[in-house]
Amino acid sequence: MASEEELFASVDALLNEEPYLPPPAERARLREAAGITQARLAAALKTTTQSVKNWENGRSEPKSPRLDAYQRLLNGWAAKYPAQGAASAAAPAPAASGEPAASEVGTADAPQAPTVPAAGPARPATRPAAASRRPAPKNTAQPTVDPRFPHGPLAVLDGDGSAYGTGGIVLDCPATTVAELVEWTLRESGLGAAKLNRYGKDSDPLIVLTAAAAVKLGLPERLEGHEQRRSLRLPEDHPVVKQVLKAKWQLTQRGFGPWARIYRKAQGRERQCVQLAILSWDALDERSWPGVTEMEAADIARVLGVYATRVITPRGSTAVSGLELMTALRPPTKAVQDPATGNWVSGHNAGSLGTEPMDPAPPEATPEHPVVVNSGWSGGFLNEEAYQWVRSVDLLTDEECTLPFAVGLDLNTAFLAAAARLVVGLSAPDHFHTPKFNPKIPGSWLVDLSPIELDPRLPSPFTPDGARPAGPAWYQTHTVAYAQELGYNVQPIEAYLRRETGAYLDPWHDRLKNAYVDTLADLGVTKDLTDAEFLAAMERHKEVDPAMAAVLAAIKATVKGGIGKLRERPQGKKYKEGERWPALQRPTWRPDIRAAVISKARVNMHRKLRNMATMTGLYPLAVLSDCVVYPSPGQSPLDFLPYAASGKPQPGGFRLGPTPGLAKLEGVQSMLWAVGLMEQGYNPARHIKGGDAVLDEGE
Repeated sequence: MASEEELFASVDALLNEEPYLPPPAERARLREAAGITQARLAAALKTTTQSVKNWENGRSEPKSPRLDAYQRLLNGWAAKYPAQGAASAAAPAPAASGEPAASEVGTADAPQAPTVPAAGPARPATRPAAASRRPAPKNTAQPTVDPRFPHGPLAVLDGDGSAYGTGGIVLDCPATTVAELVEWTLRESGLGAAKLNRYGKDSDPLIVLTAAAAVKLGLPERLEGHEQRRSLRLPEDHPVVKQVLKAKWQLTQRGFGPWARIYRKAQGRERQCVQLAILSWDALDERSWPGVTEMEAADIARVLGVYATRVITPRGSTAVSGLELMTALRPPTKAVQDPATGNWVSGHNAGSLGTEPMDPAPPEATPEHPVVVNSGWSGGFLNEEAYQWVRSVDLLTDEECTLPFAVGLDLNTAFLAAAARLVVGLSAPDHFHTPKFNPKIPGSWLVDLSPIELDPRLPSPFTPDGARPAGPAWYQTHTVAYAQELGYNVQPIEAYLRRETGAYLDPWHDRLKNAYVDTLADLGVTKDLTDAEFLAAMERHKEVDPAMAAVLAAIKATVKGGIGKLRERPQGKKYKEGERWPALQRPTWRPDIRAAVISKARVNMHRKLRNMATMTGLYPLAVLSDCVVYPSPGQSPLDFLPYAASGKPQPGGFRLGPTPGLAKLEGVQSMLWAVGLMEQGYNPARHIKGGDAVLDEGE
C-alpha cells in the first residue's frame, strides 16, 4: 500500500501539470459554436491568427499565461456548447498534410499567410508580448498592414521558439534547424515588406536570432577568429551549411556569417529568400545600434521594426542598408513593351544607375583601382573629404582667449542635407581639355584655386585640412562653383564630365529625412520648439526612450555608411593592387557621387562659417566633419548665435533645430577654455566625437 508521502507526491505532480486542453479539433468546434473567428480569438489572447490556426491543427500549443486564459475560455464554451453524442465527443483525426482542417473552412479571418505543415515536431512556443518592458509611444505612427505580410517585416527568434514581431505580436516557431526555419518563415510566418518603388522588389523577411536561438539551431554561440568580423564565416563543411545545401537552399557569396542570406532561385515572380541576422555574432554593431543587443527580444524587434518601417528592412550593416535603400528607391530596371513583339521585357529605368558597373574617371578612382594601375595614371586624384581643421594658435585674439568656454555645434545629418536636390552623373565620364566651367554639369575639374585670398581665420573651402591649395588640383563641381561664387574667374585645364545627369539621391534623402525627423519627434524633439526648448529636449532625448534613441543612431549611421560605401575600398590581406575587388561589380560603386555629397556639405559648412563671421565677428576654433567649435562667453549656443531683435535666428548662419542641416549642441564640446593649454597647441578637435569624423566606407 502506498505511503502518505508517496500519495502527496503524486497529487503535487498533478497540481504542477500544465492546464489540460481539449483535442485540437474540439478547440475549433467550440470556437465555431460560439461564432468567434480565429482572428477575433487571436486579438483577445494578444497573439496572432496563425498561432490560433496552429493550436487548432495540433501543430503547436500555447504557453502560460496565455495557456491558462485559453483553457478558461474553452471551459466556458464547453459548458455552453456541449458536444452532441459520442461521435461528436470523439476527436477526429488532424487534417492531412497541407490540407485545412474542416473547422477552418468558411471562417471570416483577416488575410493570412499560406498555411502549410511546419517542419519538425509541435511544441509549446510563446512568451507573452508583455515581455517587452517599454510599450511603443502613442505618437509613433503605425504603418498600414500589407495583407501579404500581416505580421510585419521581421521577427526576433528566441531560444524558446517565440518569434517577436512588430506591434507586440508573438509568433510560434517550431523550427529546430535552419532549413526548417527558412521553410517556416516563407510559408507560415507572414513576414515581409512591400517594395518601396513600383518597379522594385518586396523586401525579404528578416529573422534575427538571439544567442539561445542560434545554439538551438545548431550554430555556435560566437563566431570567433583572428580576422576582422566582416570576414568571419562558418566553414563550408560545417553541419549547418551542409544541412542548408542538402535541403536545396543556397547561400550568397558572403557565406554563412553574421548576416546570412538563404535563397532558392525565384520561380516566376515569387522570391524565395530569407535574411538571417545573428546577434551573438555581432550582426548589430554597437556604434550603429547602441545598446540594442542587450535589450529583451521584444524590444529588439521594436527597434528593428521601426527602422524597417521608416527606412528599410536591414540587410546587413547600416552601410549596406544605406546602399540597398538607394537601389530600392531607384530600381535599375522596369517593365517595357518590346515594339517588335509586343512582349513585356526588362528595360532601363530612367534616373537609376542601371544594371552594369561603371568605371570612374582616373582622378575619381582610388590609387589601387585598375583604371589607375593599368593606365599608369599619375595626374592626381580628387580629395573631396570632410573637414579636419584647427585654427592656428597664432591667429587667436586676446579677447577669444579670455572667453571661458568652447561650444561645439553639430549639424544634424549634414551629409544627408547635402544630398537634397543634388544633381549627379548617371552616364560614363567623358574627357575634355580646357572646357568652359559650367556649375550645372557634375564631374571632376582640374583647376588652380591657389590664387584665391581668403581670411586665414577660416579654413579653406577647397581642402579637407583647411590649408590653402598649392597649385592645380582636381575638384568636384560644387567646390569649383563655390570658388566662382567667391568671385574667382575659374579657368579649368581639363575635366571629366557626364552628359546624362539626374537627382539620383532625392528619394533616398526624402525617406531618410522623414525617418530622422519622425524619430526625433518620438523622443520629444519637434519642429515647434523654441531654441531653448530644443536644446533642453536634445539634452534628455536619449533617456526618453532608449529604443527610439537607438533607431535614431542607426538612421544617422545609415546616412554616413551609405555615402561612404559608394567608394568601398578593397578588403583583406590577399588583395593585390590593380585587381578588381567585389565592390566594383556594383552599379552603386560611384566615388564621384560620394565626392559630390562631401563637396557640397563642406561648401555648405564654409558658407555658414563665412556668414557667421560677417554677422557676429566670430571665427571657429576647429571644424571636424560636421561639427564646428566656437569660443563662447557661456556654455550654450544661445550665448553667441546671431538673433534678430524679434528673437528669430538670423538667416545664413548656424540655426538650431531638428531638421537635417540645422545645428544642435554637442555636449562633449562644452568645456572650460584653458588659455594655458591653447598656448601649448591645444587641439579642440580632439574633443569632438571621432565617430562622426569620417564617412565610413562600410562592410
